[in-house]
Amino acid sequence: MHTVSASLEIRDILAFMPHRYPFSLVDRVLELVPAKRIKALKNVSINDPFFTGHFPRHPIMPEVLILEALAQAAALLSIARELRKPESKHYYFLGIDNAHFKRVVEPGDQLILYVSAGRNMRGVWKFDAHAEVDGVVAAEANPICSVTDVAV
Repeated sequence: MHTVSASLEIRDILAFMPHRYPFSLVDRVLELVPAKRIKALKNVSINDPFFTGHFPRHPIMPEVLILEALAQAAALLSIARELRKPESKHYYFLGIDNAHFKRVVEPGDQLILYVSAGRNMRGVWKFDAHAEVDGVVAAEANPICSVTDVAV
């Protein structure tokens, strides 16, 4: 099993992903085993724009954005196989199964994203994913995504 030991920094992630502020929700890849699993990091900051309205007196990260962070980590796992920019691929988030939330995520937390590749049927991937804060599961889900070739 080949593990990429060097982490992917934000500039590397931005080269792979089309997401930009405020929707880029993966700050660093800590571990990547191509086509197998990824461990990534989202630093949760009071400066994240969603905290302005969610909620001003008790800021918590919206659960849907935790799911989006997991989906983005899954995208990185799907398209970073060759560790080069995938200009010829489109990545689409198709759905999510079995989403459960176990703990709130607050400013100052480090959200660790774990995604393992599940089954792949004709370019549609189903992943096993969970997010932790301080070793405690905050959310778990099964993102469903597709990777397709760009029409030329």
